[in-house]
Amino acid sequence: MGHGRVVGGLRALLLVVLLAFVAGCADFPDGGQRTWQDQVENSGELGGPPSVQQPPPPGSPGGGQSPPPQSSGPQQPAGCVDPDPQVVATCLSPVSAIAVLPDATSALVAERDTGRVLRVQRGTAPQVIATVPVDAAAGGLTGLVLSPSYAEDELVYALASTGSDQRVVRISPGEAPKPVLTGIPRGPGGALGVDPTSGYLLVATGGANADPASLAGKVLRIDTLGRPAPGNPGATAVYASGLTSPQGMCAGPDGSAWVTDRAAGRDVLHRVAPGTLPAPAWTWPDRPGVAGCSVNAGVLVVALTGTKSVFALRPGENGTFTGDPQTLLVDAYGRLSAAAPGPDGLLWLGTTNKDGGAGAGPKASDDRVIRIQPPTGGGASRA
Repeated sequence: MGHGRVVGGLRALLLVVLLAFVAGCADFPDGGQRTWQDQVENSGELGGPPSVQQPPPPGSPGGGQSPPPQSSGPQQPAGCVDPDPQVVATCLSPVSAIAVLPDATSALVAERDTGRVLRVQRGTAPQVIATVPVDAAAGGLTGLVLSPSYAEDELVYALASTGSDQRVVRISPGEAPKPVLTGIPRGPGGALGVDPTSGYLLVATGGANADPASLAGKVLRIDTLGRPAPGNPGATAVYASGLTSPQGMCAGPDGSAWVTDRAAGRDVLHRVAPGTLPAPAWTWPDRPGVAGCSVNAGVLVVALTGTKSVFALRPGENGTFTGDPQTLLVDAYGRLSAAAPGPDGLLWLGTTNKDGGAGAGPKASDDRVIRIQPPTGGGASRA
């Protein structure tokens, strides 16, 4: 009897110790702590921001019995706070043009309807640099470029539609904008660029005016004081003609300049040449809403407002293109308007989701400026 009680007591004691040991070593799922995992480079449309995922729970390979949780979707903006790491600035009015500053991390941004020019940088509230008087109903502020000698003079040039005309103005630090070239007939569209070979300003104007003396529907080539650039055909400000509603201008490292245009019945891309513009280098019969353009690392990118995407081409020789075209960022940020290259090779884009366009669907943080890795690709020539 006594011996049986001792054995039974020892067994009970061993059982208690064993249960305590197992409890101390068990790994019970409690949801775990969320960890950041970057997306694989170039996955999806131009890669993307990090996605939030949970570590695999016990039961899945290497875990316990619970089914693996689903990855949470992209975090949505709350007010003017946008968690997307590629978003530089939020809660702007529709963006019409961007000029990236030499530091590559900040840029000047034109708001089409307000006429404001703001300096934006991620993590910093936008700062108003100047306000250009505009008539929003006539087109507002449509162009913005840095002076060819910005490092020395810190001057900026803008293209604006006023109550009486369209004009180029100069913006100096701490001063009101000053007219440089006035009297351009008001017309649809408008864009500014810099001639990559000479440094003269290029001004694209709308209006489809065949009169060679008119400044409407032309590419103008002027110096920073508004005078016709030497070498223009006819010794006037007119450098090329044949535009209808230009939306963007950009230049390549090979000295080429390009202009997007919403022509009659189709959208087009022209390579700028003196005289009457040649046949388009590319056409879009479906009219996706061409807007700003940029040349980054040999790839020409056109922002598309209507189809809410960007279109990438690789320029070849003599205005042709090579490889396959790419349509990217489809509906990732909505209606894309402005495009500009950064000195570090990154691509800056602006949106125009608040303007009431079809399918805009603005988010809480619109309108926005985005800074991303540029795409790669190209396409065969088509007219």
